[in-house]
Amino acid sequence: MAQLPERVRQAWEDRSGPVILTTVNEQSVPNAIYATCVALYDDATVVIADNHFDKTQHNILAGSRGSILFITDSHEAFQIKGSLSYHVSGPLFEHMKSWNPVKHPGHAAAALSVNEVYSGSKKLL
Repeated sequence: MAQLPERVRQAWEDRSGPVILTTVNEQSVPNAIYATCVALYDDATVVIADNHFDKTQHNILAGSRGSILFITDSHEAFQIKGSLSYHVSGPLFEHMKSWNPVKHPGHAAAALSVNEVYSGSKKLL
């Protein structure tokens, strides 16, 4: 499993606004959503709280790979691509529950395992 470069981990801490999570369905039709409830689990995994997923949940359960796009306060864009898994219990789920706001349902934790990382068009990993 690949790990986020230090530069990207630092940029993550400086991100501005929500991230964009993209999945695809079985016909390769993309679906992109804004996600505000996100966190790094470790250097190789980004966790997104499923507070109101519909198409995104379906796509993940059907085996979609995904990408997360975020921008920093200094307007530098980063994209993280990888495989997705869906957790309704276990360590990733408990991790999500520890930081997801109580006002949100937190149905599950979607986990993106890092495979590739870009800064703009430059491949970092």
